[in-house]
Amino acid sequence: MHLSFFFTTLLAIAVQLTAAVPAQGESHKASQVYKTSDKIPLANEGHVQVHDPNIILYDDNYYLFKGGVHIPILKSANISGPWERIGTVFDGDSIIDKGNRSRPWAPTTIERNGTFYCYYTVSFHGSRDSAIGVATTTTIDGTWTDHGAIINTGKGPGSDVYPYTITNAIDASFITDQETGQAYLNYGSFWHDIWQVPLSDDLLSVKDAESPDAMQLTFVPHAKTKPEEGSWMSYHDGYYYVWFSHGKCCNFQNGFPERGEEYSIRVGRSKDVRGPFSDKKDRLLLDGGGTVVYASNHGTVYAPGGLGVLPGNNDSTPDILYYHYLNTSIGFEGSQAQLGWNYLDYEDGWPKPLGGENATSSSPISICKMSGWSSVTIILGLWLYT
Repeated sequence: MHLSFFFTTLLAIAVQLTAAVPAQGESHKASQVYKTSDKIPLANEGHVQVHDPNIILYDDNYYLFKGGVHIPILKSANISGPWERIGTVFDGDSIIDKGNRSRPWAPTTIERNGTFYCYYTVSFHGSRDSAIGVATTTTIDGTWTDHGAIINTGKGPGSDVYPYTITNAIDASFITDQETGQAYLNYGSFWHDIWQVPLSDDLLSVKDAESPDAMQLTFVPHAKTKPEEGSWMSYHDGYYYVWFSHGKCCNFQNGFPERGEEYSIRVGRSKDVRGPFSDKKDRLLLDGGGTVVYASNHGTVYAPGGLGVLPGNNDSTPDILYYHYLNTSIGFEGSQAQLGWNYLDYEDGWPKPLGGENATSSSPISICKMSGWSSVTIILGLWLYT
């Protein structure tokens, strides 16, 4: 009886996995698309559909910004939800005069000295006629002011300035030099991959806009396609970490790439905010390097990317890696992407996602182990060191 039940269960799982894969001529079999199991932990569910999420923690609440009409803003007391939509960044279209300005992409929001800055992208998929804009407010759920483009590529003011002549102005992220306080904007996708430029003191423009002190962070030389985008930069214990998404992000309804060529989350590090950055094997990110931190796993998580890192508080709380991913039991359309997250441990200075259940009101207590910690108890999303 038990053996019969076992094979029946396996058959049901196989049918579900096969049904989840679109029946396209270019598609591969499920076993060729994603692994059925590996050592990467499953995603903790964020219980919200999102692509290229951005999350900040402010006044003990999580605020989620996501690409979409006028940039929706959601709020939750817990990163696992439930999420409440509280408004949008814009009341109408962006003032940037480019296509798709009603649906800005990949927002990154930061708070400095009581003002919130939301950096956003206006572009079409696969186009280099793109712009990164910025909007501000002094109340996160209030009215935002759109300041327009700070970087143009393809067309528009400043698009003839190097490196905007060779890059793609999408997927902005923000970092501050821990020693000097200088703010930097990281951006880029495909073409010449990911770059960094310094921001002016008001954070509303690029410093020395006609001749920016630009620095290239990642590059895949000798390759026709350079699939690196969605950068994020974090700081931990003396190192700056450049995170990025590598591979094919979407449109899987038209067929899958070879296994491993879908989105994965990769990282390199440097003692200097400007680089150069190397991966765990000491390969330069400018030479195609990048250590895989999170990728498709367990036949459930597919093509994770569009990431961010919420900083922890040294010994009291760990960093959180968050991202979007496709849940294979739900579907492969871009609109079906889900929020996922994992706490991070660091081994020899390299980030490693941790498994474990969500800390939610329905399962308030969970205990896990991390190197160098005796035990950690999660109570309603709070970490208590014991």
